[in-house]
Amino acid sequence: MPGLEHQADAIARCQSKESGIAPHTMRNKVRSGRWQRLQWGVYAAFSGDPVRETVLWAALLRAGPDAVLSHQTAAERHGLIDEPSPVITITVPAARHPARKGTIPGIVIHRSDAILRTRHPAMLPPCTRVEDTVLDLIQAARTFDDAYTWICRAVGRRRTTAERIRRAMDNRKKMRWRKEIVLALGDVEGGALSVLEQRYVRRVERPHGLPTARRQARIRQRSGNRYLDNLYEAYGVCVELDGTAAHPEDEQWRDKRRDNVNTVSGLVTLRFGFPELGDHRCASAIQVATLLRAHGWTASPHPCGRPTRNLLDDIP
Repeated sequence: MPGLEHQADAIARCQSKESGIAPHTMRNKVRSGRWQRLQWGVYAAFSGDPVRETVLWAALLRAGPDAVLSHQTAAERHGLIDEPSPVITITVPAARHPARKGTIPGIVIHRSDAILRTRHPAMLPPCTRVEDTVLDLIQAARTFDDAYTWICRAVGRRRTTAERIRRAMDNRKKMRWRKEIVLALGDVEGGALSVLEQRYVRRVERPHGLPTARRQARIRQRSGNRYLDNLYEAYGVCVELDGTAAHPEDEQWRDKRRDNVNTVSGLVTLRFGFPELGDHRCASAIQVATLLRAHGWTASPHPCGRPTRNLLDDIP
């Protein structure tokens, strides 16, 4: 642990010798109201509401030596989420059992043999590296879409790169969805920075043999830059992807205005949501292929192999 001056005024009873404050003096300060107890054997050296950093330090001190913030709490520290995680998540060396005698209120403990390797070399409070934080969250994700979202956030918010995540994954013997994550990192490098964009690439464009679009293509206008999700520049076709959360009904007029601007600029726009990238993915591929062929694409799409009627035969 660093010096006490770097612990946001949190102090553990076991640090009495280091701090020069006897344990009974600490207890007296708590009884008098000058200090307050935050965890068993851990105090805030002030009265009043503790700030978030003090709470995090108290949790780490309670967990013991070499403990680091990880998972959702590390994501909070790295700016991958915008709100404090409701439960503080900490990883400790595998040989330690800070919660052996019962759960610690407000804290989830993980144990790892690799904690010294995955710990950030400089961050305080101690925290896992951003790449290892992403991989930890992938391991805990309920679905692959949730896992992909963490990659998108880390790369999209410029906290790391796909290559650095890939290198960190190479150091792990066990990894959920390893092959899928490798492909997903390639998609992210190509600009697919959302679950919808990744689904479009992996369910519509790639399996049906469509040409590769330019992701997040920047279009310069007098009013500023616009970004198109998927631009087939040589054919004047773009595919925009809308999720309900990102485009609520009362804001759909903005989508229509953007589509109108695209049309005036000579671009034909198709707009897909989750349904069009799910069970209706082949129909979506038909629509894209039809437009591309009408605008000069001379190749042909191919069936994706799904056990359904080959709708691609319907393309004129």
